[in-house]
Amino acid sequence: MKFNLKNSIKAFLFMAAVLAQVKCSSSSDPAENPPVNPPVTPPVVVTNDVDFWLTKGNQSVLLAKQSGTLGFGTAANAYANIEVNAAQKYQTIDGFGYTLTGGSVDVINQLNATKRTALLEELFGSGENSIGVSYIRISIGASDLSATTYTYDDLAAGQIDLNLEKFSLEKDKNLIAMLKEILAINPKILILATPWSAPVWMKDNASFKGGKLKVEYFDVYAKYFVKYVQQMKAEGIAIDAVTPQNEPLHDGNNPSMYMSAVDQGNFIKNSLGPAFKAANLNVKIIAYDHNCDNPNYPKAILADADAFPFVDGSAFHLYAGDISALTNVFNSYPTKNVYFTEQWTSSEGSFDGDLKWHLRNVIIGSMRNYSKNALEWNLANNQNFGPNTDGGCTMCKGAITITSGDSFQRNVAYYIIAHASKFVPMGSTRIESNSGGSLQNVAFITPTGSKVLIVENDGAATETFNIKFNGKWVTTSLEAGSVGTYTWK
Repeated sequence: MKFNLKNSIKAFLFMAAVLAQVKCSSSSDPAENPPVNPPVTPPVVVTNDVDFWLTKGNQSVLLAKQSGTLGFGTAANAYANIEVNAAQKYQTIDGFGYTLTGGSVDVINQLNATKRTALLEELFGSGENSIGVSYIRISIGASDLSATTYTYDDLAAGQIDLNLEKFSLEKDKNLIAMLKEILAINPKILILATPWSAPVWMKDNASFKGGKLKVEYFDVYAKYFVKYVQQMKAEGIAIDAVTPQNEPLHDGNNPSMYMSAVDQGNFIKNSLGPAFKAANLNVKIIAYDHNCDNPNYPKAILADADAFPFVDGSAFHLYAGDISALTNVFNSYPTKNVYFTEQWTSSEGSFDGDLKWHLRNVIIGSMRNYSKNALEWNLANNQNFGPNTDGGCTMCKGAITITSGDSFQRNVAYYIIAHASKFVPMGSTRIESNSGGSLQNVAFITPTGSKVLIVENDGAATETFNIKFNGKWVTTSLEAGSVGTYTWK
C-alpha cells in the first residue's frame, strides 16, 4: 500500500477539529452538567382573608378599614389565641342602636335637607359609608330629653278621660315623620317603645315627676298602650316591643314614675297582657328596663305564673351593678330573653375612657351575657347637650352633635355602636370565642355566613395575638385602648 502523507495529515486535522467541537459542546450543555445550586422557590403569595376595621382611643383612627394583609396560615408562634368556634351557638341578635328621643328629632331637623338625608342614610342605611343601625328605642310620650313634658292624653287639673277620647299622637308628629323616613331606609328596623310617665291624671301625685300609677287606672293605662300601638301601626310604624316603664325605681327624673316589681307584675298579668291579647297585638312585653344591680325585680315578675306567659324577657341598664346580672336572670329563666336598652355617655367623659368601658360592657359584655340587643342612650343633641326637660339630663352626650345647619360631629357613642351595627346585622348569632386577660371579645356568624369578631384591648400595652378558626390563624395586634372588628367568610 502506498503511504500518502498529505492525506494522513488531512485526516488527523479533521479528527482534532471534531474532538475539539465535542469537548466545547459538552462543557457548555446544561442538560449534561446540571447546576450545583437548585432553582429558587417562588415566594408564597399571602392573600387577604380577614378584613379589619380599627378605632383608636386617641382618635387618630376612627372606624377605618386597615390595608394590611391578614391571611390564614399554620406557621407556629407564641402569641395568645382568640379561638372562634362557629359550631357553638348562643342567642340570635335583634340589633344595635340608640334611643331616638324627641330632642334628637328636633336637632336633626335643624340640618339642611341634604345633610339631614345624608345623616339618616349614614346611620340607618346599608351602604359602604353607613353603619347599619338596626334597632331603635323611642319614648311613649316625652322622655327627659324632650323639650317639654307631655303624654298623649294631657288634661286640665281634675279632669279624667276613662275612654281615652282625647288621646292623640299629635305632639310626636315630627318623631313619626322621621320614623317613616328611617323605615324607608331600613324597613326591617326594630322599634322598642317605653314610657317615662303615664298621663298625670292617672298618677297618685298628679305630676310628671315621680308618683305611682293608681291601681284603679291600670286597665285604662293598658288601653293607652293598645291605642298607641294601633295608631302607630296606622301611621305605618310597627312597634316590636314595649316596656311598661323606663327605670321604674328612679322617680327623681322629669318625667318619671315609680313602679314596684309587684305593681309591674300585676299590671302585666291583669291589664297590659290581657289587653294586648284581646286586641290581637303581637307586641313583646319586656319587663324591668332598669339597672343591673337589681336582677330580683325581673325575676320576681317572671316567677309569677300568671305574668310569665305575657313577658318576652327583661331589659337592663348599667348605671349600677354588673353586666353579669343578665346571665343571672337568663339562667333562672332560660326561655325568656334579655335585652340591654340604655347607657349614656357623659359630656364630661373622655373618648378613650368611654370607648374602652362601653365596648367592654355595653357591646361585648351584654352580648356575652345573652343580650339580644345593645343600645346606647341618646342619638343626637345640640352643642349645649340639649334639648331636655326642666330637671332632665343636662350632661347626656349624643352619638351625634348637630353643630350647625350644615354640619355635625360624630361622638364616641357613634363608634361604640358602629363597631357592631355595621358588621352584625339583625338575625346574626353569637358564637363561641374564648375571652380573658386584656383582649375582651365577642364573635358572631351573620345570616350570610360571615364571621365577625369584635376585640377591645383593655390593657395598658399593645397586644399581638392570633385569631384562630378551623385550625388556622391570622396574627394581628391592637394598641392599648383600641377596638378592632374583624370579618371573614
